[in-house]
Amino acid sequence: MARPREFDVDTALERAMDVLWSKGYEATSLDDLCEATGLSRSSLYATFGNKRNLLLRSVERYVERRTPNIAAILERPLPIRDAFAALLEEFIDQIVAGPGRRGCFLGNCAAELPRSDRAALAQVRQGLACTEAIFRAALARAKTRGELSSDADVAGLARFLTSAIQGLRLVGKVNPNRAALKDIAKTMLKCLGKQPLPRAAVKSLN
Repeated sequence: MARPREFDVDTALERAMDVLWSKGYEATSLDDLCEATGLSRSSLYATFGNKRNLLLRSVERYVERRTPNIAAILERPLPIRDAFAALLEEFIDQIVAGPGRRGCFLGNCAAELPRSDRAALAQVRQGLACTEAIFRAALARAKTRGELSSDADVAGLARFLTSAIQGLRLVGKVNPNRAALKDIAKTMLKCLGKQPLPRAAVKSLN
């Protein structure tokens, strides 16, 4: 009978992901991962394989962890710009408080991974596509409710907002100034219709 593992794999993966997210893939050593997870090198290899496989598992976990929260915010019974204002406010709060200054794990990986690592980049791309799909669904619901113009390009808006949020989080890594980040957010929200921003959205970003 196989001896059961004496550690929690999910906890070890979360800790490894946090190190990779904070330090970057290249700068993270096996010793860093062993220290964070509490595992020996042999246990780390036996559980996750090599460092690259651990990165792929971490990207998958990151998407699993953040996607439900994004979806939940955009599924609130709010006008679409209020909902996106709430999402942007959460990102800004995380950046200003400190943890969010690491940027987006997917964006960091996209910037750091070599173009030759097609499998890893494909997984990052799929993670970004999950966010884009959530945005697209929320925007489609808003268009049905009449909150967007009848000719609004829902797919294009979803793609723009996904990219713009990546930019917001990148700026937040080097300039975690709330006022500056809110200015960016306000400009992003202007794409969601021609009418003035709802009062609630403006208030949350002031």
